[in-house]
This record gives sequence, structure tokens and C-alpha cells, in this order.
Amino acid sequence: MNRAIVHMDLDAFFVSCETRSNSALNGIPLIIGGGDRGLVASCSHEARKLGVRSAMPIRMALRLCPEAKVIKGDYELYSNLSHTVTEIIQEKVPVMEKSGIDEFYLDLSGMDRFFGCYRWTQEIAAAVTKETGLPLSFALSANKTVSKIGTGEAKPGGKLQIPELDIRPFLNPLSVKKIPMVGDKTFRLLSRIGIRTIHTLSEMPVPVLRQMIGESGKDLWKKANGIDENPVVPYSERKSIATEQVFATDTIDIPELKRILSGMSEKLAYQLRQEKWLTSTVAVKIRYASFDTETRQSRIAYTSADHTLSRVALELFNRLYTRRMRIRLIGLRFTGLVHGSHQMNLFEDTEEQMNLYQTMDELKNRFGAGAVGRASGFDFEK
Repeated sequence: MNRAIVHMDLDAFFVSCETRSNSALNGIPLIIGGGDRGLVASCSHEARKLGVRSAMPIRMALRLCPEAKVIKGDYELYSNLSHTVTEIIQEKVPVMEKSGIDEFYLDLSGMDRFFGCYRWTQEIAAAVTKETGLPLSFALSANKTVSKIGTGEAKPGGKLQIPELDIRPFLNPLSVKKIPMVGDKTFRLLSRIGIRTIHTLSEMPVPVLRQMIGESGKDLWKKANGIDENPVVPYSERKSIATEQVFATDTIDIPELKRILSGMSEKLAYQLRQEKWLTSTVAVKIRYASFDTETRQSRIAYTSADHTLSRVALELFNRLYTRRMRIRLIGLRFTGLVHGSHQMNLFEDTEEQMNLYQTMDELKNRFGAGAVGRASGFDFEK
């Protein structure tokens, strides 16, 4: 059976949410992000034309586009609209993967005999736009890599169908930067030896690519040749990661409980980033010496940032712990997970914070998860 994989992407999602709420923002250079030292979370097509890009420092963006209007953004609005879109799509397709707050993969394999995959995808896209007012682009092809690249070429507001026989002609002239796994570092490395198009990359011997960039060289070659066996992973809000600690002696030491909770937040946030998850719900659990158990949770913007998750966890603990009784267990859980990289945090993060996370994660990967961390999560008396 031939595979039919769709990639859908909500166009300039944060900007679209804002213009949906305020039509006066339509047609102007618009930047969504933090303050002067923050990063661009999203920007309108008018700003993109002048060179503004996501994850760019706000100061640099304003040098490129001084007339741009900068707004901080509305976490709750974006999360709620993302959930609405998820529900619309999930009701209409057999298998859906949510790969980010604004990205979805659909597996429509075998559905051609009932309706026609491309026509069905068009109707799903139309339903999303009709019910939410949000524009989107999509591409339909034989696998996730080609459909994702196709969506990038279709933007904004475009639709593409790339049959299996057309995959190589479609990919060949494109820049290798169009391949999802190729970042700036890999692109510079490939460019130095003259590999700038997907066609050139597809003809490189796999051993040479492995020697250049390691074991991922084979995966890169396969993607350049339009080969991707990765399945669409069914989305479920029930996915979660959690940790808890039972105390040998019941405690009422509030500073120690908060220290432990901060350490839990950092540990789970690191796990999120390693497994490329973002969480939208934080839950804190405490069990009293009487064995009464209470839990409180909070919905947040999708994130994997220590400082955000730790702050929310401590706020929940302060609201939850009201009895002033001894505690025998404390736990932390992150739910509502979607695959994705550090993105919503661009609203709050500075460039320095982003670089700090990258450096800390590199040290943890090399020397172990406990090699480095925030002071608030360490017990200095041990």
C-alpha cells in the first residue's frame, strides 16, 4: 500500500492569532517576542521580507525593520487556539501526530479508495480556517520529510501534492537547508565541499557523509533521496513524564521541599529537551503524613525551559500547601506533551538564556545529568 502523509503548518501562527483578534495589525510589519534583549518568537510576512526571522534577537530585528510593531504575545490565546485546531483535525483523520504547537502530520494511507487523500486534506484545511480564522499550508506526499519540505515551499497559504514519481525532481534543485535535520553548522560544513543542493547531496557516497558528520550521515543521504520510513506517531494528550520523592521521615521543611521541587523541575525539563518534547501542563502533588493526597495543576504555553517550569511548579506548591501539616511525598508531572523544540519560551528568554541552556545541556550530555544545574536545586550540605 502506498503511503499518503500530510504535513500541515499554521502560517505564522502567533502573528495569525494576533491579527485574528485585532484586524488593525493586518498588513503591517509585526514582531512577536520579548523585550529589547529578547528573541523573535514569530513575525509577519511583511517583516520577513526585510530579513527578520524567528529566534533572531529583537534588537537585530528592529535594525532590519525599524518600523515594525513589537508585541509580547498572548500565551493563553496561542495555546487555546492550538488545542482547538488539534481537536478539529483529530476528529477527521485516522492517525494524527502533533509535532509542535502549529505543526501536524496526518497519515491518510489507504484512504484514496474512499474519498481521495488530496481532496480530503483540502477539506480538513478549509474546516480549520473556517472554524478558527487561521490560515495554513500543507503538502501531501509519500513520507514525512518530503511533505514537510513541500509545506515550506507552499507557504504562505499554499497546497502541494508531490506524487512518489515526482519526489526526486521536486527535491533535486532545492537547497540542502530545506532538509529538516540540516542546521546552519551542517550547511556550512557541506557548503565548504560544494554540496549546496539536495541533488548533489543525494549523489554523495554514504561513507563520505558518515566521515564528515557521523552516523547521521546515512539519515541525511536517505532524506536527500526522498527516503523516510518514520511513522506518524498517534497524538495523545495523556502522554506525560513525572517524578516524585517519598521521605524517610515526614517533613515540614518548606525551603527543603522547594529545593527538591526545583531540582525535579530541572531534571524533567532536561528530559523534555533530550526527547524533544514540549509540555503544556504542570501538576504538583503532595501527600500528607495522614496519607491525604492533593494535586494542583496549571495550563501554560508549550515550553521545555527550566526557569519557566520551576517557577510554575513553585507557584502551584504555594497554592497547594495550605494545611501546614507534615508531608511524606512530593511529586511533579508534566503532561499535554507535543514533539517540538524550545519555541514558546522565546517570548521570555533572552539570547543569553538560550545560549546557557544549550551549554548546560551539552555539559549534561557529556558528563551526566547531575554535572551542572541551578543552585536552587542542589543540596550543598551533602
